[in-house]
Amino acid sequence: MTGGGAGVGQGADGVSPWRSARRTAWVALCGWAAALATACVSYLALRWVAVPIVVGLLLCLGFAGLLIWLHRAGWTALLSLAPGLFVLVGAVQYAPELALEVRGVRESVVVVADGAAATGGDNHRYTLRGEGGRELEERLTYNGDAWAPEVGDRFDVISDPQGVVPMERADEVDASGRLGGAVAGLAGWTLLAALAGWRGHVRRRKGKRESVLLSL
Repeated sequence: MTGGGAGVGQGADGVSPWRSARRTAWVALCGWAAALATACVSYLALRWVAVPIVVGLLLCLGFAGLLIWLHRAGWTALLSLAPGLFVLVGAVQYAPELALEVRGVRESVVVVADGAAATGGDNHRYTLRGEGGRELEERLTYNGDAWAPEVGDRFDVISDPQGVVPMERADEVDASGRLGGAVAGLAGWTLLAALAGWRGHVRRRKGKRESVLLSL
């Protein structure tokens, strides 16, 4: 019997498929953990919207880095950015929108003034008039000009009586939709992790251990 044969459970080149499978499962679980951590930060920092965005963005980029490490090439990491956007938006927005659905107060309003009109900018702060002609103390904010409300528009808003979550238009509050988007993004991440694990195993069997961005 020769002493140089392949080990048990390994290919002829010494690369274990079980080890590759464990790496793949670990990377996929890291993706789900990143989404869960972002959602938890969003819940704990409802007053500071930028905090979960920054945390979620860093974790999404970290997952892309794990795909590069797993695949030993970078195109799966580039592909992960698209589902990563669904994960980021869903995980960040789920907690505040759920809070608005659970404890928020719904009210029909009309836009009576736009704070951006005087400055000519696109960071809108709308003054709203509610039922009975009462002017709301809280301002509705909107960044950008695409589909931005105009003075005289009527719609429903949901505000947080505790003043923690910013007011939003009622037709844009959809916690279940945010959760579904995050899960869809995670499903895409899981498939990409499986693809990266398989391609990484093939590359290691061929002795290609360097990380090349677009190499197959």
